[in-house]
Parts: sequence; structure tokens; C-alpha cells
Amino acid sequence: MGNTAENARKTVSYAILVLAALSLAYLAGPGFKAKRGVTPPHLAGGLERDNRLLGESELERLFPDIVLRARKGDEKLIALTFDDGPDDVYTPAVLDVLKEKQVRATFFLIGNRIEAYPEVTRRIADEGHLIGNHTYTHPNTGKPLGEQLRAELERTESTLAAFNVSPSHLFRPPYGALTAPAAVEVANMGYRVALWSIDSLDWRGLTKEEVLNNVIPKIAPGRVILQHSAGGPGEDLSGSVLALPEIIDHLKQQGYTFVTMDEMFPASSP
Repeated sequence: MGNTAENARKTVSYAILVLAALSLAYLAGPGFKAKRGVTPPHLAGGLERDNRLLGESELERLFPDIVLRARKGDEKLIALTFDDGPDDVYTPAVLDVLKEKQVRATFFLIGNRIEAYPEVTRRIADEGHLIGNHTYTHPNTGKPLGEQLRAELERTESTLAAFNVSPSHLFRPPYGALTAPAAVEVANMGYRVALWSIDSLDWRGLTKEEVLNNVIPKIAPGRVILQHSAGGPGEDLSGSVLALPEIIDHLKQQGYTFVTMDEMFPASSP
């Protein structure tokens, strides 16, 4: 009986602390320097390189009904997704590429950055892209936050409402980390947890070639590609921006159709 209780406690602890955060070395990126108008609000949880989790997430296994990673089947659909925007340097550059290539994507935006860059937010919405919730301050959601998480999501929803953006009910947890109680909470709020199945690792400040090498070999039907359209102080995403046109061209040549996350994973009818 004692062993059973102990095993149960271990199982619960394992579920709540889904993955441990790993510190990763930062690789400086190439040029792509541009004058920035307003410094983006800092990421409350810290830089991506100091918090990011690598490897397969346990969230899908623990919460298969709400976690979105890859669509099953052989239909050649692909979803481009961009985190941590908006800003006035990388986000407009990403939007320029998407507009030129006539591709729609999904942007997971941070509430206080929406407020800092309203004109960029308006452009994202006006150009037909889907907007998901990436919290208001980008805290580390892999740590217990209590009521803060609900407040973060609700405040970002309210911020987006000023742009007449209807809630997509798609939430991407910062750093891809989420405790089990938080997963239950966001599900109760009507959200699904939008993860990814191909990670560009662009937050490392990689070159265009390195980003391409992280993405192209992993292309398969139903995959979700993660890139960033903004970052923390000193993070250089120029390699990601430069790689984007080649990623799109390659996918088009392979016969893929670009979809937003809600199109890739249609919500079930009540």
C-alpha cells in the first residue's frame, strides 16, 4: 500500500512538473540590423535561451484532447507559426515575406507588445493572419502561476478586442512549458494548447543555413513549424527572416498547402 501511494505521488509530481528547464548556450547571429523605434517590453519569464525546453513534450501524452502538435494523415498541409511578436523590426520583415509569397500564418502575440506596436498588430490582422494568445507578459508557464495565468490570458484577449480580433482560443505557452494544473485551467477557459512539431531553433541566433537545416529535413504532412517574429534583448532573428522565403518556396515545390492553426486543427462542434 505504501509503495502504491508513493508511486502515485511520483506520478502526480511528474505530471505537474512536465519538463525541467534546460539552460542553453547562445549563438550570436548574423547582421540584419535595423533601427528600432520602441524597445519591446521584456519577456517576464526571461530570454528564450535560458528557459526553453528541448525534446518531445509530455503535454500531448498527458492532455491529448487539447494539445495540438501535428495533424494525422497524409494530406500535405503545413502551418507556419511565429511567436513573441509584435515588434517593429522582425515582425514587419516576416509580414513582408508572407505578403510577397501570398501565405497566411499564425502569430502568437504577447499582450504588452500588442499595446506597444498597435500598427503592426493591425497589419497582422488586416493581412488575414490568425492571432493566438501568448500571454500578456510572457512569464514562464512551466512554473506554478496560480491565478496569474488566467489574468494574463484574459488581459491579452481584452487587448486584442480593441482590434476587433475574435479570440482564436489557441494558447501557446511561453517556452513550450505548462504545468498540469495550468493545462486544466486553460482547458476550462476554452483554450487549446498550440505547440509545434518542427522547431527552427531560431532564438539561438542561427544563420539562414542553420535555420533551413533545422526545418527542411523534418517537413512532413500535418506539421507545425515554429519561428519567431520578435525576441528578447540582443536576440538576432535575421537568419530566421532570411530563411523564410526559401522554406516557403521549398514547401510550395513539394505541393504543400499553407493553413492557419485553426484550419489545421478544426475545433470540434459542441
